[in-house]
Amino acid sequence: MSDPNGDAPAGRFIGDRIEVALSDEPAPEKRPRCPAAFTWRGERRAIVECLNEWVDFSRRGRMARNMRPDHQAAAESRGSWGVGRHYFRVRADDGRLFVIYYDRAPRGRKDRKGAWYLFSEARAEGTPGRDAAPEDRG
Repeated sequence: MSDPNGDAPAGRFIGDRIEVALSDEPAPEKRPRCPAAFTWRGERRAIVECLNEWVDFSRRGRMARNMRPDHQAAAESRGSWGVGRHYFRVRADDGRLFVIYYDRAPRGRKDRKGAWYLFSEARAEGTPGRDAAPEDRG
């Protein structure tokens, strides 16, 4: 996945659910802001910088097949209830870059809110990834 600014793919995929700390509780559920920190695998990381953010309102799975094409085009431009992801490319206090996102999809009847996920650890600019050719790894 690339962000809308044309950056390289996100790097090492993680896909774990995380807990976040927000600087302005309560968080708006439709348009969340970048968190102040996140906890992943029991370790808290402060977010020192939000490098960029973007949204993806495309519908997935059976949700992609339940609308007329003209309505789907409108929903993908502005979103609809329970559909969409808000992505944030962030720098943590240890200098590492991560892509986190808020998924607006409800988890069930009793859990109608979305959840936060750590999508990937991003590569820093100029840093070859694991899939780089050996001569590029330096």
